Amino acid sequence: MGPTTLISRYHARVALEKQGRIPALDGLRAFFVFSVLAFHLWQQSWLTPSFDFFGRHISLYAYLRTGYLWVDGMLLLSGFLLFLPHARAMEMNRVSPGFKGFYKKRFLRIVPTYLLNLVVVFFLVALPEKRYATVTHGVLDWLAHLTFTHPLFAFSNVYTPLNGALWTLGVEVQFYLIFPFLARSFRKMPLLTWSGAALIAFVFRAFAMKAPDSLMYVNQLPAFMDVYLNGFVLALVFARIENRTKDDGLSRVLMSAVVFAAVIGLSALIKNQAAIREMADIRRGQMSIRFSQSVLTSLLILGVSFGLGGVRLFLGNKVTAFLAAISYQVYMWHQVIALQLKKWGVPRSVAKEPHMVGETSWQLSYLALVIIITLLISSLITYLIERPLSGAKKARS
Repeated sequence: MGPTTLISRYHARVALEKQGRIPALDGLRAFFVFSVLAFHLWQQSWLTPSFDFFGRHISLYAYLRTGYLWVDGMLLLSGFLLFLPHARAMEMNRVSPGFKGFYKKRFLRIVPTYLLNLVVVFFLVALPEKRYATVTHGVLDWLAHLTFTHPLFAFSNVYTPLNGALWTLGVEVQFYLIFPFLARSFRKMPLLTWSGAALIAFVFRAFAMKAPDSLMYVNQLPAFMDVYLNGFVLALVFARIENRTKDDGLSRVLMSAVVFAAVIGLSALIKNQAAIREMADIRRGQMSIRFSQSVLTSLLILGVSFGLGGVRLFLGNKVTAFLAAISYQVYMWHQVIALQLKKWGVPRSVAKEPHMVGETSWQLSYLALVIIITLLISSLITYLIERPLSGAKKARS
């Protein structure tokens, strides 16, 4: 691949940015989702890659052990992208885009394949394995999932026989319900709205951190309100930079320096979080860094969006566009596939507990099989069901 090809691809990226798209965020979205996938696969395989880099030994242990943190990045990005059209309107003194069709679009984007996931897991896993002790448990679990209230109850969140990863969808849909009201309030009173949301989050997390067991508190909507509203603030800053800053060499270098600073800060948070061992302390640590993590992630989003062309091209290309396009399905399906393959003994192993004895051939085969099946299922559902129903166009390079 020659310099001319790279330059032409970079200019294609810039052309998309001028149309309102932010190609570099394809890479970040993929990174957030696949980091969660890496965490769940590490939990099952215990495979922890390491390598030497310029005489220094590098281990992925801290990154893999704390992959759950990037759910926060997904929610921050959601708040940012939802409010960005409104932020651009505010910056340009235009009329707000409004909320006509908002719930319909969200419904078509989220619900059909969410229901498909539930039905498949119910009939292929939960029923055959007799996971429901009583009919009542099954009915209540389904009612909670159908109303997206499942994060609120232990039986449908932590102990659901369905897909435990779907708590995020419950939180996200709950936020969708209040988004139009929050967006209107933020447009009129940004500081007051942000302060109120931050206060709710800080008070809720302070209560949760003092509770004897924070398991049912750490991942509730109130605990993420400042993350979502930091996404609103990020959208305002993004629109201001987009409209008032010249995209020249100096600004790109400065924004790339912002990326470097954000990566250093996030790396420190990850390292400290990875050193925690007890589950109760892990949850407390997660809640204690949630605000600072969202701020650093916001800087990362700004930096990669306005940074050097090489950074934008690395994160915004055909591969990342594809991975971002299937990321919703990847998130929903990967953990179910990983858990069931291991439970079914696929692939076969020599040891009874291959992950505990470090059976490398099994670890590599298992990871490859989970990833391949996840990508295949996610691609088929995305392009045959999700995108046609939601009216989305094929991801543009």
